[in-house]
Amino acid sequence: MYNVWENALAEIEQKISPANFSTWFQDTSLLSTDNGNIIIGVKNSFYIKQLRSKFNDIIKDALIKNGINVNTIDYEVNTKTKSKVRPREVIPEDSIKNHIKPIKKSFETKTTSNGLNNKYTLDNFVIGSNNDLAVSAAKSIIDAPGTRYNPFFLYGGPGLGKTHLVQAIGNELLRKNPDYKILYTPISHFYSDFIDAIQSGKGKEFNRKFEKLDCLIIDDFQFIVGKEKSQEEFFNIFNDLYQLNKQIIVTSDRLPSQIKSVDERLASRLTWAGAFDLQLPKFEDKCAILRAKAELMGADIEQEAIEYIAENVNTNIRDLEGEFSTILLMSEVRGLTPWELIQNGSTSIIKSNKLRPVSSKQIIEKVAKYYNLSTKEMCGKSRVSNIKTARQIAMFILSKELSMSTTKIASEVGVKDHTTVMHGIKKIESDLKLNFTLRDQIEEIKEQIYG
Repeated sequence: MYNVWENALAEIEQKISPANFSTWFQDTSLLSTDNGNIIIGVKNSFYIKQLRSKFNDIIKDALIKNGINVNTIDYEVNTKTKSKVRPREVIPEDSIKNHIKPIKKSFETKTTSNGLNNKYTLDNFVIGSNNDLAVSAAKSIIDAPGTRYNPFFLYGGPGLGKTHLVQAIGNELLRKNPDYKILYTPISHFYSDFIDAIQSGKGKEFNRKFEKLDCLIIDDFQFIVGKEKSQEEFFNIFNDLYQLNKQIIVTSDRLPSQIKSVDERLASRLTWAGAFDLQLPKFEDKCAILRAKAELMGADIEQEAIEYIAENVNTNIRDLEGEFSTILLMSEVRGLTPWELIQNGSTSIIKSNKLRPVSSKQIIEKVAKYYNLSTKEMCGKSRVSNIKTARQIAMFILSKELSMSTTKIASEVGVKDHTTVMHGIKKIESDLKLNFTLRDQIEEIKEQIYG
């Protein structure tokens, strides 16, 4: 039976990503095939939900190809049985060499006069599918600043690692060349210093401090809204540095074209070399981040606890790491392992989930109400743009919050079949990458659902 499962795993491995294969199929086993009733052993109950909802069809096809009759597939927790799936990194293969390295707990951080904090490095920036393109561009900048990716515009929601990555670029440039002149500054410091300089008659001195820079890093550019004089000054500084092939790096929570009142010329220049986004981490990325943080802290935490935190914290990396640190502290205080603590229901994650159960009906009602529609109207056959979008958002939230199958969602929202649901969910996922208004709306809806 082991050989059958080993061959089936080989089939499965060809159809899914290495990250998914390593995460979900390591430590699985084939327990029974009697009368076509398949039983697969997994290491904990959390895996049952994931395998059943995401990989049931793939598993069935793989078993059939290996001569196994399949009527039903079920899963049982079986921690004693281990498969021989080779463990893999969850970060992309071309980034494995950059995987987190152990750092002593006594490591001290220091902010220098150039604004850089030495705690931000590429060594402790975990690379995953949510940020690998941006990291690749960052490495190119370190190798040849002021050339291919200049300016480097990095955007994404709060807590996703923008500040970490751009400061890591600065620190690495300084490591390679200690004489390199770099300035990191949040845009709020830029315009407050500019105002002070104008008021004290030192405008030329303010401008001169940028003239000799080799690299300028501006953080949180979105806060330049309404600062017309500061925009004009930054525009001039940008042009001067760019003409000299000096590296310019800018971060924001959205694209320049989506920032109200930003000069069109400046918005255009900021994305001359493209724009790179940091997306919300996927489950595998979150597991990698938590494993790296545990290694960095020298903390002992079970894989089950890591996976539970990754599955249940769906906001950003900052919140993910905060929940992780809280659980470690509570486990130490209470004398329990992190997984024991979670199983006892003693964490905020567990409590929030238990206190706020929701149904598909509640979600549909909240989405319809948010967009001033009746549920009958939203779940009807109308193709009017705003109604169609609301329906797709309901599909998206039902999928993400309740892990409902596309077939079930189709019946709930009144569409013909599951392919329409799949298309709707993918449409919202795609739009979320660039449409920050949509992100805000979905967060507001979720607050109303769970409030």
